[in-house]
Amino acid sequence: MGLAREEEVEIYDQPLFMPGAKVRARKAVKNDGTMPGCEIGEIVVRKGDEGYVRDVGTYLQRFYIYAVEFLDCGRIVGMRGRELTAADAVDGAVGDISDEQETAA
Repeated sequence: MGLAREEEVEIYDQPLFMPGAKVRARKAVKNDGTMPGCEIGEIVVRKGDEGYVRDVGTYLQRFYIYAVEFLDCGRIVGMRGRELTAADAVDGAVGDISDEQETAA
């Protein structure tokens, strides 16, 4: 019997980004089937794409989901805080994570 990985309940703390914040994608994000007009597995956001947080919601009463509007590609994508960094932050200041691709939330 394996042990489940315990993740922090993010909603006990304040959101990392508020509506209007300019953010940058830290990794490429693929469509998990929730993006209309895109094939499953298609990349919907590329690493380094910049956008603005439109709204902050929650998922499973545990995690913040940030609705980010990426103006260059004209998409609004739900993303986790770990997939984003402040656009005005110095590269690497938040800590690097792997370049693995995530699926859109």
